[in-house]
Parts: sequence; structure tokens; C-alpha cells
Amino acid sequence: MTELPSEIRNEQELEDLLSQPSQKLIDTLANLDGDISILGVGGKMGPTLARMAKRAAPNKRVIGVARFSEAGLKEKLQGWDIETVECDLLDRAAVERLEKTANVVFMAGRKFGSAGNQSLTWAMNVQVPAIVAEAFAASRITVFSTACVYPFVDITGQGAREDLDLNPPGEYANSCVGRERMFEHFSRTHGTKVSLIRLSYAIDMRYGVLHDVARAVQSGEPVQVNSGHCNVIWQGDANDIALQSLAYADNPPFVLNLSGPELVSVRRLAQKFGEKFDQEPILSGSEQDKAWIIDTSLQQQLFGYPSVPLPRLIDWTAKWLSDGQRSLGKPTHFEVRDGNY
Repeated sequence: MTELPSEIRNEQELEDLLSQPSQKLIDTLANLDGDISILGVGGKMGPTLARMAKRAAPNKRVIGVARFSEAGLKEKLQGWDIETVECDLLDRAAVERLEKTANVVFMAGRKFGSAGNQSLTWAMNVQVPAIVAEAFAASRITVFSTACVYPFVDITGQGAREDLDLNPPGEYANSCVGRERMFEHFSRTHGTKVSLIRLSYAIDMRYGVLHDVARAVQSGEPVQVNSGHCNVIWQGDANDIALQSLAYADNPPFVLNLSGPELVSVRRLAQKFGEKFDQEPILSGSEQDKAWIIDTSLQQQLFGYPSVPLPRLIDWTAKWLSDGQRSLGKPTHFEVRDGNY
């Protein structure tokens, strides 16, 4: 990666940086046969991940699949030389008609609003994976999962490891366990090679835990510290490692925790943003002795340290909000502890 900028001035610069591939990713994709489909490309991370794949492997076709309900997204992707296909992934027949590329990144899922329509959450997080895993049985698949599949663990430890039993709180988190189990089942029955990526809080200047905490401090709103610790990672690093994980897909599935190595204190984050904005943060609650935190030792061993360190992410976020730049208006709800979103 080239030298990191001191600030990110606009969304074009942000998306350029988020989609910049590492040399390791370029080399990895060069050694993988076949084109790449990204299912659920319309989410927060999908567009820059698709663009990164195309930049890393310009001779491969990158196909973005989604319902494309967001105005202008299809045209933006096409402008980046990404092919687009409209598809409702709940429609089995439509999924069957999709081109079966050698490589698939599965990014579809439902989180926000889950508490109001649990049945749709289960359909999106369990039925869709079953449909896709069966239809793409001959492909190599990287699956975006979440650290929410783990139970809370002691903040004085290293965080949840990949071999920890999955016993999380709440329907949403359990539906995410269901997503993993569907891909695991079809991996075992069809021999499909799968990577399960348990991501914890990707950071984009327009959303994420840092954005949520900074925005609250800036506007004088309370910052909830009951869930007082977490892991975060620059979304560009998350994109890069997730795409590299295609090369690690296996049967039974390869499992990887994906986030930054630091145990981030929400209280300390609020204090840091208070210094940036010259505003005393308002803190609510008190830290619990357990949190949704993960051990990223395997990630560091295989892929190295993330390219963007936490202090730089804090600086970028503070400057972004100070400049009045756009927010996606999609809070992470990092403070939720019962699994109901």
C-alpha cells in the first residue's frame, strides 16, 4: 500500500482508498483460476470490495449481484468495469440462473430491523445461504459472517478464538450461526471449498463504531459504555483479507476471525474524540466484564498486521466529521448486548 494520507477529503478519495488492493492480493488472485461473483454487492462493503477485486485482477470478470434498490449503485459499479446482475437471492430459480463462476464472495444478510421481522431475518441469513450453497456447489466460496456468532467472553483474555463453541445471545446472532451451518453442511455434502470470515466492525468514515462514537461526542449525546470493548479494522483491510481468503477455502470450511488486533476501549475512544472536538464526552453506563471481542492471532499470522493502524483511523474519522462529510445513517448498535437489533 502507498503512504497513508493524513486526511480523507471526500467520498471519491475514500472509495479510492477503500478499494486499493495490496500486492499480496494481486498475487493471490493471479494464482486463482476463474472469475469472481459477489453476491449481495449492494451492502455497505460490497461496492468497494468489488472494485478492489477488479483493480487487483483486471483480467478477471467481476460480477456484482444484488437487487440494486439503491439509486445509482448499478451505474457506479459499471463505471468501475464491474458487471451487474439483478437478482433476489430468496428466489431459488433466479439464483439457479446466475452464472456459476469459479469464485464467489457471499455478502448477503440481514441485521438492522431484525427485531421487527425475525422470520425475514432467518430467511435471509439461513434460507438464502442454503439456496446459494446448493447452487454454487462447484465454486470456491468466501462467506462474510460475523463475530456475533460467539458468546461474550472475558475482556481480560485474548478474545474468542475460531474454535470456541458458538452460543451467542439473541435471534439475529443465532441466525448468523445458521448461515455458517448451511455453508458448512453443503461443504461437507458436496465437497464445496468454503472460507467463513467472522468480521468484527469494519471502519469506513461514513459508518462504523468510530463514526458512531465520534458523532455522539461531537453532538453532545451520551456514549454507552456497557459494551465497553470491541475490535475494529479499516474496511479496506477487511476487503483485502476477505478476497485473499478465497485461496484458503477448504472442506470442511476454513474459519477466520477478521478485525484489528487491539482491544479497543469505547471509553478511551470517546475521550480521544473529545480531545479532537474540544468537547467533554458524556458517558453512560459502566463497562461489563465480558464483551463481543475476538482473537485475531490467526489473521495476523497469515495476513500480517492491518495496513491502517487505529490512531490513523481515529484521526481520519475526526476530520471527516469536523468537515461535515456524509454519514450513511446506519448505526452499528455496538452497545446492544441482548442480540436484538
